[in-house]
Amino acid sequence: MRVALMTREYPPEVYGGAGVHVGFLVPHLRELVDVDVHCFGAPRGDATAHNPPHSLEQANAALSTLAVDLEMAAAVSTANLVHSHTWYANMGGHLAKLLHGVPHVVTAHSLEPRRPWKAEQLGGGYRISSWAERTAYEHADAIIAVSEGMRIDVLDAYPALDPGKVHVVRNGIDSTAYHPVTESDALTSRGIDPEKPIVAFVGRITRQKGVGHLVAAAHEIDPSAQIVLCAGAPDTPEIAEETRQAVSELAQAREGVFWIQKMLQPAEVRQILSHATVFVCPSVYEPLGIVNLEAMACGTAVVASDVGGIPEVVVDGETGLLVHYDERDLSTYRHHLARSINELVTDPERSRRFGAAGRKRAEQEFSWSAMAEQTVEVYRSVI
Repeated sequence: MRVALMTREYPPEVYGGAGVHVGFLVPHLRELVDVDVHCFGAPRGDATAHNPPHSLEQANAALSTLAVDLEMAAAVSTANLVHSHTWYANMGGHLAKLLHGVPHVVTAHSLEPRRPWKAEQLGGGYRISSWAERTAYEHADAIIAVSEGMRIDVLDAYPALDPGKVHVVRNGIDSTAYHPVTESDALTSRGIDPEKPIVAFVGRITRQKGVGHLVAAAHEIDPSAQIVLCAGAPDTPEIAEETRQAVSELAQAREGVFWIQKMLQPAEVRQILSHATVFVCPSVYEPLGIVNLEAMACGTAVVASDVGGIPEVVVDGETGLLVHYDERDLSTYRHHLARSINELVTDPERSRRFGAAGRKRAEQEFSWSAMAEQTVEVYRSVI
């Protein structure tokens, strides 16, 4: 079986969970089937990279994305099956299905109808991305949801779908790549004291990841804790400015606020997660949340919103604490977020116990090799 896997992100150009997913999944898939990766961006040795023509480089991002999708569809004539990831590549998979007469499998990492804030980023392109996703999903031969919660969302957003076509294959974690470490130079070089309590966030500056809620909640977090925000790649200049102002106000109100504004290398992330007392995931929408698995694999307790697939990863009272998110009452959510964080900051033994349980759960239940085998089973069901 020859599979053409289409994705916007592929290592080393990775900025979100979908890119992490593809980067870890592909090597395990290649142990089972032939995989040709087609991605956006710079040339790579183990993938074919595509870019929009010069005439569309400055166009709306949705239009330049469709241009790349056309290139991808034209390039996969020898594939027996196409597998697309995110709306950026979904239309490439759909067109390849029509052009070459092969099955199209979609992995649902997120859904455009669940991310209306993307209109800030794409303008009218959000209507195009929504159309591309809907068209690809409704004509796909199979859809892989990364959690049970995501499967429910897919069927709710696209009720025309046959439920039998929507399968669950959860995201995984490489527990040899993410594990507890003792090195601390990534912290000390930035003035962070690894011997003091650390509340950490790692993620992009986007409405989805809820970093603004954490910054607001941090005014109530125990003053003995350091707040480490590894937050970069803002979606828009507006949200970048909002975040700058909020972090500035927080830093004026309390000591120990550290904002790392660039995307860190995995080795640096491992250090921050390993030394954190608590990792916080304040997402307002999260199909699964690989970053929670990364934290757990590093032996770190997690405090997270109870949205999407997060409760399938973080076991409340065992590997961390879940906080109910209600967009109608954000002040209560933020207060409870701070309260849960403080419970673990002030009880380091409980935090360590949660971290050990999280490491064990990540190792035993979220291996990429098992996820690859389940993905190939979905392929075989449509060939």
